[in-house]
Amino acid sequence: MTIASSLLGAANTAAEELTFKIAATSDVHGNFFPYDFIKMTPGNGSLARVATRVRQLRDSLGNDRVILLDNGDILQGQPTAYYYNFIKTDVPHPTARMLNYLSYDAQTIGNHDVETGHAVYDRYRADLGNLPLLGANVVDRSTGKPYLQPYAVIERDGVKVVVLGLLTPAIPAWLPENLWSGLEFEDMVESARKWVPYILENEKPDLLVGLFHSGHDSGKMTGEWRENASLLVADQVPGFDMIFMGHDHTLYNSTDGKHPESKAVILNPANSAGYLAEGEVTFTRNADGKIVDKKVSGLLTPLNNLKPDSAFMQAFHPEQQEIKEFVSRRLGSSEGDFSVRDAYFGPSAFMTLLHDLQLAISGADISLAAPLSFDALIKKGDLRMSDMFTLYKYENMLYTISMTGQEIKDYLEMSYSLWTDVMKSADDNLLLFSGEKTAAKGDYAKLLNPSYNFDSASGIDYTVDVTKPQGEKINIISMSDGTPFDPRKVYKVAVNSYRGNGGGDLLTKGAGIPHDQLKSRILSSTDKDLRYYLIKEIEKRGSISPKVDTNWRFIPEDIVAPAARRDRKVLFGD
Repeated sequence: MTIASSLLGAANTAAEELTFKIAATSDVHGNFFPYDFIKMTPGNGSLARVATRVRQLRDSLGNDRVILLDNGDILQGQPTAYYYNFIKTDVPHPTARMLNYLSYDAQTIGNHDVETGHAVYDRYRADLGNLPLLGANVVDRSTGKPYLQPYAVIERDGVKVVVLGLLTPAIPAWLPENLWSGLEFEDMVESARKWVPYILENEKPDLLVGLFHSGHDSGKMTGEWRENASLLVADQVPGFDMIFMGHDHTLYNSTDGKHPESKAVILNPANSAGYLAEGEVTFTRNADGKIVDKKVSGLLTPLNNLKPDSAFMQAFHPEQQEIKEFVSRRLGSSEGDFSVRDAYFGPSAFMTLLHDLQLAISGADISLAAPLSFDALIKKGDLRMSDMFTLYKYENMLYTISMTGQEIKDYLEMSYSLWTDVMKSADDNLLLFSGEKTAAKGDYAKLLNPSYNFDSASGIDYTVDVTKPQGEKINIISMSDGTPFDPRKVYKVAVNSYRGNGGGDLLTKGAGIPHDQLKSRILSSTDKDLRYYLIKEIEKRGSISPKVDTNWRFIPEDIVAPAARRDRKVLFGD
């Protein structure tokens, strides 16, 4: 045997290394193009930029070495999704076409995808074709079996990757049952304990990936459901090599020293396709083709500085133009500016408008509502369809429910306790801050609690004493028409369906209504989302004016006023 042939034989028996990228988006929320169709300005993130990064990865590693996943909440947020969910429904859903165009390998359903209703997500699932929509803990009540595919098997270059999909089970706390009729949502840990042994025994994967539409704060209970259980699954169910989280819009990379208890690499790319979560796996395969070792790492790649992929933009240019025409449609006029920023510090034109519309649509005695966008502005001038997504962010129904006067007071006690600190002097904060010193514009990081739970009321006159603790803050003076307010009387109250189903716990923990009694309190519900009726009401009126209903106020005013000025600067820089 020659030296050359001896070396060749040794090379043939040497171990082989194969490097894969497992990349994931999450909570894209309709952000497909580098354009914000609500603000009508160029936008960050987008699937178009994901396309650029994925092209880079495939050019570097080869198509077979890149696995692309999505972690849900893609069918809600921007008008791009809304338009094809509810208006133009006679074509294959462009979201499904986009994911197939980008060669996604699997997707987990999100709670906001379920929020679109059976007609939308069942159609969307069919339009995905061979791209599996996962949800192992989404169970068909009639059969006891998964309603969606529980996991996906992806085989590339002799390597088997299995992706298990799980969804936060707190759906019944947020959504009307008609949107998820016939379904149940198992606890994530319970479901994973059932499926992981099955997968390990029957599929024998070289890599097990969790694709969980659920966040990291496992201490958060929403009603009776543990909303964010991803880290609990990582800790309590062995076998995962990599876990992608979502839902809570929070960047997370366990390789930065977070959560050292888990052997899995855990990543969360936050929302709106501003980042791509990239898990990297280097397999070592012996001459017999067996994987004998693997090294797993992870990073979060920012996308905002990338140029949008021109081929993607060209392929979906007709849809982009169609959405631009849709959001540009004139509905009427605005006689002034409506800013959400004002709503944090007292009565505001923005919240007065929303309350006024809710009362007009429902015929209720009292309206309860919160600013659903952290920072939004409707400007003076033409009022267009895009402004309706600023006014109302989500596809909630409008409920009319029955509440006693005492329940309304207790509800508001909790709301303002989530919202305001207990002040002792003018040097204290009015708002309840989290202690975070910095926050990206548009998120809730500086606030201890999200502002979509800062409900105020219309139809009653009241004060909020910021020097008092919960239970003593609210003094309801009268109904706004001057008639007495009676704690024992039952009132008709307008709330959105998220709140009416227990979202934010204001009805359950605040007003003290047991969750299983909420359904019996519903007197009526709109059959379409609230935004639809807001559009119709504004079209009927023709114009809106920024008036402020001063039916409530913070007291004592001498310490509130200087604190509000300081807190506004902290929160918004103005």
